[in-house]
Amino acid sequence: MSWLFLGIAIGAEVGATLSLRMASTKKWIWLIPTVLGYITAFSFLSLSLSAGIPIGVAYGIWTACGVVLTAIAGRLLFKEPFTWVMALGVAAIVGGVVLIEIGSQVSG
Repeated sequence: MSWLFLGIAIGAEVGATLSLRMASTKKWIWLIPTVLGYITAFSFLSLSLSAGIPIGVAYGIWTACGVVLTAIAGRLLFKEPFTWVMALGVAAIVGGVVLIEIGSQVSG
């Protein structure tokens, strides 16, 4: 259940960030899904922590997925740039999250 909560948190955060992008174009109605999305994201992040995911793992995955998904969605929805350097950064983020996950399972 904790991973489901984290998945919902990630989806809500990405949706809120994309809504914020729309609100920045003077379409103020987009502030409503922005605020609701961030409230949902933080609420479900909190639930995932309460359900047992360590904070370093949860926050690392949450932020990394948010960066990666938002960059890809920005390219698809808003025609924002996504260069090979950015793709390399995405790969580095994914690698870092994998290392955090592996490190959390190593007793130390």
